[in-house]
Amino acid sequence: MEALSHPKPIWFCPKTGIYTSKHSPIPLTQNPLQDLVTFLFSKPHKGEKALIDSLSGLYFSYSDIRSKVEALVSGLHQVGILKGQVVLILLPNSIFFPIVLLSVLSLGAIITTMNPLSSPQEIKKLTAGLNIGLVFAQLEKVGTLDSLGVPVVSVPSDLNYDSSKFTFFDKMISCKQQITFRPVIQQSDPAAILFTSGTSGFSKAVILTHGNFIAMVELFVRFEASQYEKESWKDVYLATIPMFHVYGMSLFVFGLLSLGSTIVVMKRFDAHEAIRAMDRYEVTHLPLVPPIMAALIKTKDATGCVLRSLKQVSCGAAPLSQKLIKEFLCRFEHVDLIQGYGMTESTAVGTRGFNNKNCKKYTSSGLLAPNMEAKVVDQEDRIFLPPGKMGELWLRGPAIMKGYLTDEKGTASIIDRNGWLKTGDIGYFDHDGYLFIVDRLKDVIKYKGFQVAPADLEAVLTSNTEIIDAAVTSDLDEEAGEIPVAFVVKRHDSNISAAEIVKFVAKKVAPYKKVRRVVFVQSIPRTAAGKIMRRELRNCYCASKL
Repeated sequence: MEALSHPKPIWFCPKTGIYTSKHSPIPLTQNPLQDLVTFLFSKPHKGEKALIDSLSGLYFSYSDIRSKVEALVSGLHQVGILKGQVVLILLPNSIFFPIVLLSVLSLGAIITTMNPLSSPQEIKKLTAGLNIGLVFAQLEKVGTLDSLGVPVVSVPSDLNYDSSKFTFFDKMISCKQQITFRPVIQQSDPAAILFTSGTSGFSKAVILTHGNFIAMVELFVRFEASQYEKESWKDVYLATIPMFHVYGMSLFVFGLLSLGSTIVVMKRFDAHEAIRAMDRYEVTHLPLVPPIMAALIKTKDATGCVLRSLKQVSCGAAPLSQKLIKEFLCRFEHVDLIQGYGMTESTAVGTRGFNNKNCKKYTSSGLLAPNMEAKVVDQEDRIFLPPGKMGELWLRGPAIMKGYLTDEKGTASIIDRNGWLKTGDIGYFDHDGYLFIVDRLKDVIKYKGFQVAPADLEAVLTSNTEIIDAAVTSDLDEEAGEIPVAFVVKRHDSNISAAEIVKFVAKKVAPYKKVRRVVFVQSIPRTAAGKIMRRELRNCYCASKL
């Protein structure tokens, strides 16, 4: 009897190893002088309320956004901001955040964003050599930024502010003088310099162009909206993820404003406040990261909240564990759950989930976005792999970054001469074209020549009811090369031992995958997006052995 085989997919070419999108290509503007802001404002829609402050309920309408952007552009011009200058944004989420970014970009200046909680030392280190011309920051941070040696504009957190405390900003955003000169902005011009998370090494400065962001709007946000039979301007999104991150920026600062959707903005995430906001504003869509999903699950168990208006939850920035997926679907059966994949280097564009009655793949990162191509590459033999085979994911398309700032060697190491971005993520496409991300290439543990994915072991560990959270990293071993080490957060009332955990995992995995050591910790260090900071764990473990 012949073995069953899958039909050859038309979206994969065995000769070239290239995966193409199952979606039809989307025509992108070919006008080299098309800038991002003009592009966004050119999209017709019926949207009225654009940005709502979750606490006060005060909002900017779509007409307000245009007028405020025009005023702030004039204000920036008066203080001498020119095309090509860098403007640093050190702000938490607020309804002013998109106004500031769109205004800076309208002048052809370049935005760079950082976590507003960053220390002055971290800010100075990352921004060295950027030629910053202006900084937008919270009022309480202004005094700590003197060492940068540039003007700092304090920005209010909502519309109900004391103008006497924000005189500079108030004057700029109320400017009536129209500028007579508009710079010529090309799609190839830099729009943003964004920093990578640096979870597995030093943070890198990624240059994204106006063309990259235009491609992102079309291939990520607008395309996803087109997949559903609905009027996007009626959708209400809750912005809990940071707008200074490429995921939040792509959605809430740029993409959704081209659709006319309403965005309810939270300054910082609080699970109970998020529940109240979703009920108050009848939120339909919630983009999030894994820690926010975990908090919602706990709040559901504590309060019994229903979230009747919520239609879809989408997760990005870090992979969801199977445990979290199962717990969420069990508690919110009426909500569609999808995941997506993208990087700062790909302007958040890569793959996006899509569920229908016949196909629900909650653990997948979805299908390739239109106009995007991919390869899966074996790291040992450097050959291109077919569906079902696991290797490093490579991406190519119009959203791929221009490069790393002042780092030609680093750029060449990650983007080859044919335009392929080596993501550093390990994954595979199944026979339906859905992408599954397994782990980071740098995090893969080499045990006696065998590859061990930390995420696989973490899923096994957290399936134990005695374990709240877990992370796996490696330690050097003379005989094996590397061995898996588990960092475990156990329940406060649990007496489970390290030996019992080792035995539990051993029963569920191949012998070479077994956890060899267990370290009990109070918490697992993660970035704001939910990525495990394995380097920090590894450093702490090595220090403890000294």
